[in-house]
Amino acid sequence: MNTWNRNAVETRFNVSRETLDKFDIYVNLLQKWQSKVNLIGPSTIEDIWGRHIADSLQLLKFMPADMKSYIDLGSGAGIPGFVLAIYYNDPAINFHLIESNHKKCAFLQTASAHCSIETIIHEDRIENLCIDNSLKADVITARALAPLSKLIEFCSPFMWKKTVLLLQKGKDVKRELTNSSIYLNMDVDIEPSEVDADSSILIIRSK
Repeated sequence: MNTWNRNAVETRFNVSRETLDKFDIYVNLLQKWQSKVNLIGPSTIEDIWGRHIADSLQLLKFMPADMKSYIDLGSGAGIPGFVLAIYYNDPAINFHLIESNHKKCAFLQTASAHCSIETIIHEDRIENLCIDNSLKADVITARALAPLSKLIEFCSPFMWKKTVLLLQKGKDVKRELTNSSIYLNMDVDIEPSEVDADSSILIIRSK
């Protein structure tokens, strides 16, 4: 699909009216805050429904049905983490959003309150949270955060045997995989992005 808008997102991902209303609130907040805080790339402001909402929701088909704990690394404006939290809107799932930037965390707190979505926001560096091995997740996501080798290093402390990593990468994904030893102890699948022809989704599980 080349053109994404509110209606296209509603149809493609079977979004309920109530959820769509929450997405409207989130999108309006993004636009309002963007003038003061650099939450998203300036070139993507006119295509929020595609570049950010649809880009996040395309991960749904890879999410395990029994997910109870989720971590979004370097959550920023909550993409994909907060977008997925809105979609699920399930207090039985712990949505952990990790972001070190104070202003972005303030945005996430505001968005959570305005959308009436329960999230656990960690205003800290990933490296600091890695020290506490008690935090584990069924799903870990990251978008445009770091090179693959560094991402795996970030994810490892939060993983257990059933953890699924959903990593959204750009056009250099195959080069990154070639330069990585990830295949030695993990199963890796590459799926093309529905939103950006130059992007891919890595689905990674422990062997």
